[in-house]
Amino acid sequence: MPSDAWARLAESMLGKPTLTSSEVARDAGVELEQVRRLWRALGFPPVGSTERIFTHADVEVVRAVRALLELKGAHPDDLLQLTRVVGQALARVADAQVNAVADRLEQLRPEAVPNETALAELVDRIQTLAPSLEHFLGYVWRHHLLAALRRRSAAPSAADRPLTVGFADLVGFTALSQSMAPRELAAIVDRFEALAYEHIPERGGRVVKMIGDEVMFAVDDGAFAADIAVALVEACARDTLVPDVRIGMASGPTLSWEGDLYGPTVNLASRLVNFARPGTVLVSDEFGARLADDPRFELRHLRPVRLQGVGRVRPWVLRRARATA
Repeated sequence: MPSDAWARLAESMLGKPTLTSSEVARDAGVELEQVRRLWRALGFPPVGSTERIFTHADVEVVRAVRALLELKGAHPDDLLQLTRVVGQALARVADAQVNAVADRLEQLRPEAVPNETALAELVDRIQTLAPSLEHFLGYVWRHHLLAALRRRSAAPSAADRPLTVGFADLVGFTALSQSMAPRELAAIVDRFEALAYEHIPERGGRVVKMIGDEVMFAVDDGAFAADIAVALVEACARDTLVPDVRIGMASGPTLSWEGDLYGPTVNLASRLVNFARPGTVLVSDEFGARLADDPRFELRHLRPVRLQGVGRVRPWVLRRARATA
């Protein structure tokens, strides 16, 4: 059973849980299966038909979904897709928020406290921060929505969208994870994320996702992508906390789906990063040829190699051009 502190927070954020899923469907004027599909798409576990865990806030949301479908002309498949993306993204936000606040409170305590006391402190802190974070999330969404529209205006079709895709991977992280404490590993990943978000957006790129010790990014302009890659390698080499990074990049058509990118270009970039040496950038043959005349970079053609799931390719090593006297 949840603690009293958790129950009070839940009621203050969502309202008193008095409704079953059937009653939510009835009050919202939709079929029960539609409510269940939305609940599953958000990433929540199944709920028994007699469990009273829903509130009038749930009814209002389902009514809004009904209005989107009936009055605004939204397609049900598009709505479910968006629901899945929102559920995944906000689950990560919520998990990160709770863990960050809990860790900070634990560090500030002079001595250990009972679990119930620790939970009550955590709930109080979350309740204090929640209104500001909710406002902040709306603000960030608006900015990212405008940025996505700007990107879409440059490439109206989501299919076969030409992009340069890169994967940057921390070298030796698996071995480090066997010998370091979890908090030390978290500090390394946190610093790597900070470097990625410092150098990628600053040079016209977009962080697609962080995958533990690896970042996936995408850029419309290949020269900007090359600048991002060499800058990230240099930044990690200078940083005393993070290991060296290796990067693989490819340029070509991609498919954008649920906030992620797919296709042969993405597969090639992900295979190249596994073949790259520490502190180096490998780029696909076609991408390297396009960069060959750019005086800001030096490129060296490697011998053909066979990459799993891709086939035989001949990559280039990309470096920043050395200053001449």
